[in-house]
Amino acid sequence: MANTEAALKDVMSSIDGAIGVALVDYNSGMALGTLGGGAELDLNVAAAGNTDVVRAKVRAIELLNLKEAIEDILISLNSQYHLIRPLTGRSGKGLFLYLALDRSRANLAMARHQLKRIESDLEV
Repeated sequence: MANTEAALKDVMSSIDGAIGVALVDYNSGMALGTLGGGAELDLNVAAAGNTDVVRAKVRAIELLNLKEAIEDILISLNSQYHLIRPLTGRSGKGLFLYLALDRSRANLAMARHQLKRIESDLEV
């Protein structure tokens, strides 16, 4: 089991093209931990903005009366991929991992696979 800091470091070191990562509480919109980012990517602003994305999708699933859970949400930009992965463990309820990737350097399938592995090992 990895703590938040170790998990975020694992994301940045094991996923090709990683620009920045955050662990976010989607009830408050606050980032509980961030790594990477920079002038082009303010991870705290991204955390708050992507909270709205998660809330909207959760609400849509409820309105459609689907008995489904979100595995991940992908947002494709011209030069980046943004992955949102809600945590599934008991201790991670209401949290998600947010990962921004450089599209020219990232392998999306591998990034999703690695993020799933890291999420399953994360102890919050």
